[in-house]
Parts: sequence; structure tokens; C-alpha cells
Amino acid sequence: MGGGSSKKVEQKILILGLDNSGKTTILRALANEDPTSIMPTQGFNAKSLVVSGQQLICFDVGGQKQIRNYWSHYFGDAKALVWVVDSADSRRLEEVAAELSLCIDDPKLAGVPLLVLANKQDLETSLKPSDICDKLGLWAIRDHPFQIQGCSAINKEGLQEGFDWVVKKLNGK
Repeated sequence: MGGGSSKKVEQKILILGLDNSGKTTILRALANEDPTSIMPTQGFNAKSLVVSGQQLICFDVGGQKQIRNYWSHYFGDAKALVWVVDSADSRRLEEVAAELSLCIDDPKLAGVPLLVLANKQDLETSLKPSDICDKLGLWAIRDHPFQIQGCSAINKEGLQEGFDWVVKKLNGK
């Protein structure tokens, strides 16, 4: 094996979660774009980003109930799943848990790293990441390496740490 190109392969990352959890805002924040004028995503947004030297193609797929049936069409070739939770919306956590379970049980996502972003930590009504972890039953996940990260898409807090973890997992560390 000789010295060839050091260009890293672009890794497909899937960003899912219920509507209004902050998926598009997170993607825009990571791309250093203005996150303030966002409409509900009617299909998907895709952005190519470099995080910790790794080229990522991030697919942010709409989270409205009528769109969720199509999520599985995006599972193929996904190297990691980023699941976004609205930490301030505790009344939907049961729905969040059910949808997350459907995704991580899908054979196309078998074993992929799972980053749960407990978004909207800047709001006073937000649950702590540890409480969300309990309510979603994350401790019971055995077949996916996972990490839960508190974050705020608006002020970018916690996003870099979360995506750094994803990149470490993609690179086998």
C-alpha cells in the first residue's frame, strides 16, 4: 500500500427527530448559516460539512407525522444517526421514544452510532440530558454506541462536542 490521496470519504449522517425539535437549526448552525428564518422542513435538507477534519454529508429529514413514514428511505448508507429532541417539550417524549425505537430497530441502521442531541437547553423549561436519557430508555440500547449531548442550536452550545463524538466513532475510536 502506497501513499495515495489523504482525501477522506464523505460519510452520510442522518439527522432525525420530531417536527420542531431543531434539526434544521442545528444543521444551519453547524454550517455557520443564519438559523433564525426557518420554515418546517417539507422533505429534507442536505449539507456537506467538515467536522474535526471529516467530510460529512448531513441529511436533515422533516419530522412531521406524515413525513416520518419516509424516513426509512434515507437509512441506506447512513454511517451515524443524530436524533434531535426538544428538551422543553416533555409532553411529546413518549412519541419521541416510540419513533426513535422504530429507527434504531431498523436493520439498515444496525450498529450505527447514535448521537442524541437534547436541544433547547437554553430554555428554562428544558429537561436535563440525564432525564431525557431515562425517559427515552437510552440505557437499554445495546446494539448502538450512543451518546447524549445537551445543546442549544441557537447559541451552538454542545453541537461541536456532539459531532466530534460522531466523527470519533466513524473513525473507529
